[in-house]
Amino acid sequence: MSIDPVTLAILKGRLEQIADEMDATLFRSAFNPIIAEAHDASHGIYDATTGETLVQGKSGLPIFVGVMAFAVKAVIDKAARQGGVHEGDVWIFNDPYEGGTHLSDFRLVKPVFRDGKLFCFLASVGHWHDVGGNVPGNYNPAATECFQEGMLIPPVKLYDRGEFRQDVVDILSANSRLPLSLYGDLNGQINALSLGEKRMADLLDEYMDATVAECLVELKARAAQMMRAQIASLPAGTVSAEDYLDNDGNSDAPLKIALDLTIDGERMVMDFSRSSPACMGPVNISRATTIAACYVALKHVFGDVPANAGVLEPVDFVIDEASLLSVKAPKPVGGYTETIMRLIDVIFEAIAQLAPQDAMAPAYGTINALSLAGHREDGRRWVMFSFFGGGHGAHGAGDGLNHGNAPISTATIPPLEILEAAYPVRFTQWSLRPDSGGAGQYRGGLGATYEIELLEKHADVFLFGERGKFAPPGILGGGPGARNVFHYQQNDGEHVPPMVSKIVGIGIDRGQRVRLDSPGGGGYGDAHDRDPQAVARDVRLGFVSRDRAEADYAVVLKADGSVDQTATQSLRTQEAAQ
Repeated sequence: MSIDPVTLAILKGRLEQIADEMDATLFRSAFNPIIAEAHDASHGIYDATTGETLVQGKSGLPIFVGVMAFAVKAVIDKAARQGGVHEGDVWIFNDPYEGGTHLSDFRLVKPVFRDGKLFCFLASVGHWHDVGGNVPGNYNPAATECFQEGMLIPPVKLYDRGEFRQDVVDILSANSRLPLSLYGDLNGQINALSLGEKRMADLLDEYMDATVAECLVELKARAAQMMRAQIASLPAGTVSAEDYLDNDGNSDAPLKIALDLTIDGERMVMDFSRSSPACMGPVNISRATTIAACYVALKHVFGDVPANAGVLEPVDFVIDEASLLSVKAPKPVGGYTETIMRLIDVIFEAIAQLAPQDAMAPAYGTINALSLAGHREDGRRWVMFSFFGGGHGAHGAGDGLNHGNAPISTATIPPLEILEAAYPVRFTQWSLRPDSGGAGQYRGGLGATYEIELLEKHADVFLFGERGKFAPPGILGGGPGARNVFHYQQNDGEHVPPMVSKIVGIGIDRGQRVRLDSPGGGGYGDAHDRDPQAVARDVRLGFVSRDRAEADYAVVLKADGSVDQTATQSLRTQEAAQ
């Protein structure tokens, strides 16, 4: 390496800052709360030839950064068929089979030129509020093809050599229930890329193109080297893990996600061949999405490895083309979030067998995509789409996080104040869910309870969730978290969905409520190894009930809440003998 370590460190920070500043620009300018508040978006810098991830922002969704490498490559390939990439071009599309994820996520890809030569690509992706389809907000659990999920746009030019194509925007706007939101988010992404291009030009002017290019090559090489070293430190051999999705929203049958993970020297093989075949409903995902989910899981486990394409260099993937993990159009993929979280879960479970000290139990495993939609008294359309949190898995260093967001992202849960201000709803409950964390030496994080009352005359309700049948498992002897539960009120009383975690278009009236009880995370280790004082503290805080303290942890409490040492020791001895 000819570049000195100090310069390398400075350039690494400067490049990351460019991606972070693009993130911040979009978050501050987007019209849609899912981007502006929840940060369901991401930006990165990508290789000019391969599309590989060079640098990612730290504030956006990591899953987006992984799939965007495939998206940029799709643009490179299409441009090659149409005369090449030109200065001033910007490409836009949401094709989930080319760039991963689902139709709600719109991607913009912009080339950066230096003296007439392509240096790199900048890319932006954001979750738009509504992109057509059968269901407001686009999470349609009953979809059987992508056309029921929204408009599908292949890679097309939004700017052609600097000339803005208003006709493309007109087509997009005409296919959305919320065209003003779409327009605001689109312009936010355009501005983020423009700022990123300016910051790249400033950096290249200061350090020269050759130095920055060398830095990018070196950062990727170091990530690959560190990843090989991490893999080599694991025991050689094959371990297996499997978990299940509740159903596909059409047929109430479980779907298996299975991993056989092999360590062979400095290489890792992730074999998903035993997973279920492609299904009718929208829990299918593309191959690009599967690989991106693996990238996110590996970055959770090996957190010190730099975040770029080098992470996957020593990893081989075996994914059956007939699997639900490698579908092509027009198979529906709207619920990709649920499937990639199950992928992350099985990777965590497999790693627990190889490196218990680095392992963490599965988290709550569903974003609970909930839509309420209707018309205001003046006829205006409203669509409340949001996702919700739950408990994270425990790990060897402590308890899981209570009420966190999904491990596929660094997004945040939209604040209730924002949702109440934007939509005709009132949150009558937003609280931690007692006894929802998996028991263990370290307890799983608690899920949450969200109860929402409708303030308008009528609304249709749609839910796309998971973990209603299969609870988040614990690891190394830890117990499972609580399962997902959804209730809704109608004139004849309270109901739960026939499909447990998914339902389409049920109507509620003013004053009626829906309630989500989200799952907790899995526990880590034997619950009888948990410090009784920690159990007593959990009871005092309302995290664990007295009954569960005794049943799950064999800890007996006195009337004042302190530990009854004698009774606890006796109960633990008795249960150990059984």
